[in-house]
Amino acid sequence: MPALALGVDFGTSGVRLALVNRAGDTLHEQATPYPGPFEHPEAWRQGFLQLLLQVPLELKQQIRVLALAGTSGTLLLCREDGTLLSDGLDQALPYHQACAGQLPEVRRLLGGAGPHPAAQASGSLARALALLDRACELATPGPFLIRHQADWLMGWLLGCWRWGEEGNNLRLGWDLASQAWLGSLTQAPWSSALPQIVPSGSVLGPVAPEVAGDLGLSPECQVVAGTTDANAAVLAADPAPEEGITVLGSTLVLKQFVPEPIQGAGLSCHRVNGRWLVGGASNTGAALLSRYFNSTMLEELSRQMDPEVGTGLQLRPLLGRGERFPVEDPHLEPILEPRPVSDARFLQALLEGITTIEQQGWQRLLELGAPPIRRIITLGGGARNAQWRRLRQRVLGLPILNRPNLTAARGMALLAQGKMEAIMPKPAR
Repeated sequence: MPALALGVDFGTSGVRLALVNRAGDTLHEQATPYPGPFEHPEAWRQGFLQLLLQVPLELKQQIRVLALAGTSGTLLLCREDGTLLSDGLDQALPYHQACAGQLPEVRRLLGGAGPHPAAQASGSLARALALLDRACELATPGPFLIRHQADWLMGWLLGCWRWGEEGNNLRLGWDLASQAWLGSLTQAPWSSALPQIVPSGSVLGPVAPEVAGDLGLSPECQVVAGTTDANAAVLAADPAPEEGITVLGSTLVLKQFVPEPIQGAGLSCHRVNGRWLVGGASNTGAALLSRYFNSTMLEELSRQMDPEVGTGLQLRPLLGRGERFPVEDPHLEPILEPRPVSDARFLQALLEGITTIEQQGWQRLLELGAPPIRRIITLGGGARNAQWRRLRQRVLGLPILNRPNLTAARGMALLAQGKMEAIMPKPAR
């Protein structure tokens, strides 16, 4: 029976899966919104269950490897068996929520770690401390586990919540260079809540029998440690050294491969398939656009724009207070006024604002030592907007290729597919 690889991406607005064969061809791809608020972990699991039920049985039974991607930094507390807590602690803190009040303790724990994704108000460590403080206020008895979105879901598949993938845990304080937790994290009284870290691409074992039965998967299906959603999108695009990746999804993400690791405020530096991948994520993006316009309106209003002529407005279209990249500032306020009478002009001003942040992001990477990029590959829903591409080309001064069909789910399927030979070699002809 042919063997297939399954990739799953848990994004901000919903879950998407992709199935590829050994040749890397996509055989099936599908997405669905979460059946509940994003902050509710059970909505992630139920969304995946609903989506997998729609995969044809003959394809589902051929899945032999799978990998998950999740939003980088979305964090929760759970019990050692993965069950959620109560009194509001059954909700995750999303990736974009800054916890500036935790910064003094973050800095004490990290010591002289320097610029690191964990040493910020928008880092996972600050959110973890906020969750632990909340549990203490409610006198919620421990022990707890601190897990990111993808790691909690991976634990459910395995029936074991021991592991954490390294890319998802950089913002919690894992250091790639030393392969250890930074500072005094391992001496903290709650250090047993930290996951045991494994590299992306590690084969961790089969799907737990009960879960495999619920999902209709083969008991032979193996779980491969995934990565963050932005990294997964890069894997799908497979850029050349001179190409940068812009993900125009719910948030704006910039990524590029570099010869050596780079550190800086608001930056993340990952190791993906043996290569260093640097980038940053802003709190701007399509999630802000959806507050004002539905998909039909976006299409119609975009056609009314003239992307070659700027509006002259200088908006800062952040999702809320606080920014992560290209500047790390938990107090930075959005600028969404003045709003023009024309909806098309307002949309163009918002797109110009997002593009300005993108421009500043590429400039920031260059200042920190990344090589200059010669071309941009655009992924995500925003890559379907031809007028926005023309606007971005004018502002950024670089050729742009839109590739909306290269999804993070496909990137995860390809990562898992790359491990298939080690798990089940091809039969000899």
